Amino acid sequence: MSWTKVLSVESLPTGERQVVKVGKRNVLLLNLEGQLYAVDNTCPHLKLPLKNGKITEDGAIVCPWHRSAFDLSTGDVKEWSPWPPGVGKALGMISRQSALPVFPVRVEEGSIWIDVEES
Repeated sequence: MSWTKVLSVESLPTGERQVVKVGKRNVLLLNLEGQLYAVDNTCPHLKLPLKNGKITEDGAIVCPWHRSAFDLSTGDVKEWSPWPPGVGKALGMISRQSALPVFPVRVEEGSIWIDVEES
């Protein structure tokens, strides 16, 4: 594992999100009710940023551009490009369903660390 210190815990209060650069990746950090998540900030469908995506009650992030939804814990696809009707289905066929990369997170000595493997 290759852990990188990215932020102080105080820099990411509950309910906040922030994008940090680790190597070549833009990583979206989220603090949801004290639970930290680190995911690739690029939707695997059309390669658009996820930072402003809606967080659902069941722990998913929804792409603000085309509504694909991904589990924040596992990165699994919960829904693939369901909108708009007709167009969403066509866009969904542009790329095959791919999981959202998620990264391990830990807090140590007041700092947030993530492990991002470079591809």
